[in-house]
Amino acid sequence: MGETPKFLATLVPSMSDLGDFTGFDDESDTGTDDTSTGADRTDGGGPGSTTGNESTEFDTLATTTAGTDRGIGVLSASAGLQLNEDERETSLCAYVTAGNRSSVRLGSYLLAPYPDGERLFCRVTGLEYTQEYRADDATEIHARRAMRSAGIDEEDFKLLATLDPVAVLYEEGGRLKRRMTDRVPKPETIVQEAADAEDIKTGLKIPTDGVFLGHLSVGGQTVRTAASPPTIDYRLNDDYTDGDPLVFRHTLVAGGTGSGKTHAAKNILRQYLDGGRKYPVETGGDREVRPAVVQFDPQDEYAQMHDDGEYNADVARRLDSEGVTHGGHEDTIAFIPKIAGASYAASHHRAEQVRFTIPFSMVHDNPWLVAGSGFNDNQYGALVNVLLPRFRDQYGREGSYRQFTSMMDDPALREELDETGRVHEATFDAIGRRVRGFGAVFDQDARPITDLVHEFVRPGGLTVVPTYHITKSRTAETVVLALASLLVDEKLSNDPDHERVKRTPLVVGMDEAHNFLTDADTVQARKVIGKFTEAAKQGRKERLGLFLVTQDPQDIADPVFKQINTTIVLNLGDEDAISAVNIPSNLESRVPYMEKGQMVVYSPDNSEPVELVGLPNCVTRHGRS
Repeated sequence: MGETPKFLATLVPSMSDLGDFTGFDDESDTGTDDTSTGADRTDGGGPGSTTGNESTEFDTLATTTAGTDRGIGVLSASAGLQLNEDERETSLCAYVTAGNRSSVRLGSYLLAPYPDGERLFCRVTGLEYTQEYRADDATEIHARRAMRSAGIDEEDFKLLATLDPVAVLYEEGGRLKRRMTDRVPKPETIVQEAADAEDIKTGLKIPTDGVFLGHLSVGGQTVRTAASPPTIDYRLNDDYTDGDPLVFRHTLVAGGTGSGKTHAAKNILRQYLDGGRKYPVETGGDREVRPAVVQFDPQDEYAQMHDDGEYNADVARRLDSEGVTHGGHEDTIAFIPKIAGASYAASHHRAEQVRFTIPFSMVHDNPWLVAGSGFNDNQYGALVNVLLPRFRDQYGREGSYRQFTSMMDDPALREELDETGRVHEATFDAIGRRVRGFGAVFDQDARPITDLVHEFVRPGGLTVVPTYHITKSRTAETVVLALASLLVDEKLSNDPDHERVKRTPLVVGMDEAHNFLTDADTVQARKVIGKFTEAAKQGRKERLGLFLVTQDPQDIADPVFKQINTTIVLNLGDEDAISAVNIPSNLESRVPYMEKGQMVVYSPDNSEPVELVGLPNCVTRHGRS
């Protein structure tokens, strides 16, 4: 018992005296037992013994590793290798060798060959370090030692990559093809990084040709290959041989303020205006026509597409080499709505300007244009079934807005309709009050848009309708919906008034689309949503594509949203907005953290869901100095 205090003092020093664990003497592990014999010691002479401060030295033997490492690791069967029809039961894991660990990222694309030459194309969905040797590193000693070291020995740990099997790649008739995963690879199969553009495009089902959107990326880093150019271009299908061009299956560009959505939208629209891009007017027909683009522009930004972008000759050569259309589009015209009390002046673009007005005659086909302030069903029914027919009988279809309001001021008419029970006097008064709110819109001192349709819709032309100069939102909304409805009605009609619209492939772009296609419980909203939903459904047949840009996708009416085939999502911070775009959860989690120009593309009929980095340069003029 007398020796116990000394024994404890040796084994339990204070933490402050631990130092770097090099201060212990040779006796500390053996105690001071005098009964030790010479046979227990190694310093008593004989071969290999040391004396004093001398230490044993061993010769280092040079070794040569047999063979050469290939790939980044191998498939591990330690936890099983399993493919299952239920994706949740699928289990594929790769051991990543020490020298390759810094290059592997979540979302990286890998290839694992089968013995017969086919290859499994995979995506990394998880990365996990585990210990190579059983040890508890959650201790004070381990932590203090790690804090003083320069790093870890990678070979003391395992890095395991969880893989999502995307497709099987195989050769047929000299062409690389893909099919769904139907074979489990063998254990210890060498896993390699997918570094060939054809492998990656085939694995992800990305079309070789089409409308350029951006470059493939993983975690915001552009995927690079050994080819020239080293990037992998992502394109939307634009050829009837591979199905319907996706432009007529409708596109949504969603992004918050400062995410680069207008920059991206301009770059995409410029591709549709390429001189060589044409579509058949009729299915199976030989006649092909360039598309017309009509862009509604609440912030007055898209008329700048007339002018060249700000980039140097090197950038231009690189864009040319990748087949990206760039430069200002000469056939760009800004159609300026003439509004009482509002003036338009633009020094930020050089596009031609044409002023127009909305004629009141358009109300006969779309009575809800004057229902923007909230008609109820009784009021709307009285307007459509009684008042407008009465007005046409009295003034004809070309009667003006002023004549209509004059008719509504007629007390004799009010009394007559009330006495006959056709329109109650209170309903008559309510309609009169509401239609007087559109005096600034209709029949202004400019040519009516119905006389300008041939110039408004031009094959290969870009028409921009800026509304930034219109201060009242209801007025701007009426202008946009009147023009959009004119285009949609002509496209869907079997007996159109304007053959130019019917016979021209048409892209209708709408920035801040949530302001116009919202699912509100009003007569106007129901009519608008019904019209645009039908237009979206008939898009493929009629060569009509919707191109919607918004920062609030959750506010776009669901019937319209369901018709969208291609969703392009830039940075969004609002949870409701992120949920609304309905992209896969693994990409959804990245959306709030994406930098300007980074995007997720979800287009099931075009490719697997992917990340892209858009062009750093706008291919047309963008921004105001």
